[in-house]
Amino acid sequence: MSKRTEQISGTHQRIIDAAVTLHGSVGPARTTIAGIAEKAGVTRLTVYRHFSDDEALFSACSSHWLSQQQLPDPEEWSRHTEPHERLTVGLSDLYRFYRDGDAMLVRIYRDWDSLPQKHRSDLESRNTHFRDVLLEAFPERNRNPRLSATLSHGISFWTWRSLCHDNGLSNDDAVEVMCTLITTAVGVKERPDAPTLENTGARRP
Repeated sequence: MSKRTEQISGTHQRIIDAAVTLHGSVGPARTTIAGIAEKAGVTRLTVYRHFSDDEALFSACSSHWLSQQQLPDPEEWSRHTEPHERLTVGLSDLYRFYRDGDAMLVRIYRDWDSLPQKHRSDLESRNTHFRDVLLEAFPERNRNPRLSATLSHGISFWTWRSLCHDNGLSNDDAVEVMCTLITTAVGVKERPDAPTLENTGARRP
């Protein structure tokens, strides 16, 4: 019984690994059950025995990939109360995550319409939470649609990719550009002693 359980567990993990590999190479839209089965060395029926539908398989794939990443930590951002400082820490953390996970993330966001609805909703909720954590550092008088829009733009994966992947900026330069854009857009002046990346303790890429 123990050996049988081990075999089932091994097959289950091979299917997940195959799905992760294909999602990160050809993208979710081009990943098929047949392709996953072939890469995992099993039949399509075996895949369906382990995962009842595409959503279950995508969920397992997503959870496995995320477990291998250093995820953004908005609780850490919240420790910084000054707006520019929190922006610097938060965007630095996000942009590091985007750079580390670029190969997978670009395909996930490119194939957005192919993702299960639940996972699209989860990603949207996560980004809303990231934006709101950054928003909370700003005075009430500055919390308006312009600030919300520029914050949403700043935390977008595609914003990072345009600045850094497409146009060659370092993460540090991209963070500085976006912090300036966001604070200028709402008239929040940077303090003379505003933190740099070095003295916030944020990690460099």
